Amino acid sequence: MFDCDLHTHSRFFHRKPEVASWYDPYGVRATLRVAMFRGLDGIAVTNHDFYRPDTNVSDACIPGIEISTTQGHLLVVGPDPPTVTEPGELTPHEAVALAHDRDCVAIVAHPFRNSTLRESDADFDAIEINGKHPEYRRRIEAIARNRGLPLVGGSDAHFPFEAGRLSTRLEIEQLTPEAVVRAVRDGRVEPVFRDGPLFETLGSLYSRIHGVKGHTTTDDVSEEHPDR
Repeated sequence: MFDCDLHTHSRFFHRKPEVASWYDPYGVRATLRVAMFRGLDGIAVTNHDFYRPDTNVSDACIPGIEISTTQGHLLVVGPDPPTVTEPGELTPHEAVALAHDRDCVAIVAHPFRNSTLRESDADFDAIEINGKHPEYRRRIEAIARNRGLPLVGGSDAHFPFEAGRLSTRLEIEQLTPEAVVRAVRDGRVEPVFRDGPLFETLGSLYSRIHGVKGHTTTDDVSEEHPDR
């Protein structure tokens, strides 16, 4: 068994990949250090619309990219993610096909934040419970059951201290990109929750921020603190 945060970022700022690119390896090292301090075995580095091999600073790093599709964000994780995508250009079906062509899995990211990916009939491999919005857990579980999709967890960390709020337990014998892909496709995964004052404060803060921005749905959310 391995525990891996399948949704992290190397930077806290939203800028073009070439801007301050020197920072990215340092950001990954810091995030990985925090993740391992919290008992994780690795992280997937899923930057917004770009992937660079220099972010793989350790064998504990799994390659990935977070594609901004026409309907929301899609995590593409595996041995050969695309190096760059144009935000808002690919449809969900096109992004999923691109992921599968490159031997990666396609995971619906934060399905209730600035996204309608959950409404697409694209051939997703899994759906994420996002560390910034665990209050949507039961609704996401219902979608997963209805569509026969595995559930994974990711912190969506842009700052290192956020790493590990949610992660994914993988039934694998070795932490490699190929093994992660097989485990997700086979459903040999489950989300892992970590509670505590820091994470609860962060969750409330992000819910308010994204709500003010209009990025989250506010209807029928009654599981503010769901049973773990």
